[in-house]
Amino acid sequence: MADKKKSNTKGSGLISTGRVAENRRARHEYAIQETHEAGLVLQGTEVKSLRLGRANLQDAYAGAKDDELYLFNLHIPEYGKATHFGHEARRPRKLLMHKREVRKLLGAVSRKGMALVPLSLYFNARGIAKIQIGLGQGKRLVDKRETAKARDWNRQKQRLLREKG
Repeated sequence: MADKKKSNTKGSGLISTGRVAENRRARHEYAIQETHEAGLVLQGTEVKSLRLGRANLQDAYAGAKDDELYLFNLHIPEYGKATHFGHEARRPRKLLMHKREVRKLLGAVSRKGMALVPLSLYFNARGIAKIQIGLGQGKRLVDKRETAKARDWNRQKQRLLREKG
């Protein structure tokens, strides 16, 4: 059977699969060493709001609460058409991962001084909301300059190869 992947359903503006939000500054601020995929515990109106592509990961972070992983400060605005069961926009949301993975991540955060940074929020092929979490260490200003220098050099190198070759 052919692999069906739709980014948007026609005309409705709803996202059935694909990226909802991305934290672009995360890779600039942190040196990401591992990435993990986690599910989210969401309420009904939160899912509807995400399907409209409305979410903000800029100030979000993951951390421990009662020996479980939670995502704090993720902003999912209220669904405008909801009449009864609205949701709180910045409530803590539980992350769904295997206990072994949770223990590994929390151990790395506590021992090595690393951070759990949300990288992107998306719907998978089955239409389930997932979040990609990165385990990373904060970059210093010198590191940021080095990556910018390497990126610029690679662009210049590609440009030279295109012109000469």
